[in-house]
Amino acid sequence: MSIGYLFPGQGSQFVGMGKDLYEKFPAARAVFDEANAVLGFDLARLCFEGPEEELKQTRNTQPAIFTHSIAAWRALGWSAAPSARAAGHSLGEYSAYVAAGAFDFAAGLRLVRRRGELMYQAGLERPGTMAAALGLEAARVAELLSGVSGTVRAANFNSPGQVVISGEVAAVEAAMEILKSGGAKRVIRLEVSGAFHSPLMESAATGLRAMLAETPMQAPRCPVVTNQSARPVAPDGADFAPAIRDSLERQLLSTVRWEESVRSMLADGITEFYEIGPGKVLAGLVRGVDKEAKVTPLGTAEQLEVYLSTTGLSTEGSAR
Repeated sequence: MSIGYLFPGQGSQFVGMGKDLYEKFPAARAVFDEANAVLGFDLARLCFEGPEEELKQTRNTQPAIFTHSIAAWRALGWSAAPSARAAGHSLGEYSAYVAAGAFDFAAGLRLVRRRGELMYQAGLERPGTMAAALGLEAARVAELLSGVSGTVRAANFNSPGQVVISGEVAAVEAAMEILKSGGAKRVIRLEVSGAFHSPLMESAATGLRAMLAETPMQAPRCPVVTNQSARPVAPDGADFAPAIRDSLERQLLSTVRWEESVRSMLADGITEFYEIGPGKVLAGLVRGVDKEAKVTPLGTAEQLEVYLSTTGLSTEGSAR
């Protein structure tokens, strides 16, 4: 049996996130405490108590979700098995690299905090927005977008019939009407601070490049499937560090190819997926790709306790 580790991205946050993990698992508590020390403010309190408006700020949302995900991972006590695959949706790709051992938690936390700041700033410099189109296949969305003036593109291919678009406000608004008339069941404007995964994030990608260059990288213990290529960064080879840095920089400007990433993992023999972090969005997306896929969300203390009790595993460290 081959395992797929999945890590959620922005949008999975909620007030109260991670509090139960903090209270019940010493390993999770250590992660939140380390996050507070690295960032220099009480991220744990923001996650546990809010306020919601502050938690929803991109610069806070990203480290909050990242910290919750790694807290759950550490609470499980897992070490990435070489035969496994790891993947994360947008921000979640950073969690995947930490789980795979490509860089440590503190380095990843500094990266995602800076990533959130840069993305927010890019949204101020070049205002944009995003929208989700439901009920249209990727090829149809691309066809319809080709007739829209201005900058707008597919930002996320999430699952069959779920595509997110991103770009300039006027272009996205025009595209929303075209997608509706083109057969979309629903088109929903998203509450975001910028046009993520579009050319409008160019300044953020440039700023992130310098920080990525300074971040030490190690060969990951298992392949990580990147959003940008929908294929793994292999765990060996002399060029793994440049490949990781390049994938994370390009990710800000490129489409998140999540549906293809899931299909890639299925084709590589992954038979069981675990969504590690807040919420269960990715579980729904995976089942949208393959209704028979086995996906287990592991983001709450209750979910972890049920999983550990039914498998007979401890939290002392096991290769999964």
